[in-house]
Amino acid sequence: MTIYKRLAGLLLLLSLSVPAMALNLNEAMSALSDAKVSGQLGEMPNGYLGVVSGGGQAAEIAQLINQARRAEYQKLAAQNSIKLSDVEAIAGKKAIEKTPPGQFIQLQGKWLRK
Repeated sequence: MTIYKRLAGLLLLLSLSVPAMALNLNEAMSALSDAKVSGQLGEMPNGYLGVVSGGGQAAEIAQLINQARRAEYQKLAAQNSIKLSDVEAIAGKKAIEKTPPGQFIQLQGKWLRK
């Protein structure tokens, strides 16, 4: 077997195993609390999660949850005939207010421990 065939086989194997490591929304929701407590994720005024310090699966958790939040915000905006940005701002304000002390929030573009 040539080196090229071995490399191609290895690349194929690696590409097939990557999706198995991906999170689904339920797993992301389960991991959210730990990611926030450990300082990897924080709440932003726009109603979405932000990555405070990368590592682990923080970015993937934020992406999945933010997609779900956006879908819900869009639904609420349509149902109430208001702009998406207004729903995002209201949700962001509430999320920051509910954030427990010691976790991160973003204010004026900077991450702060509440």
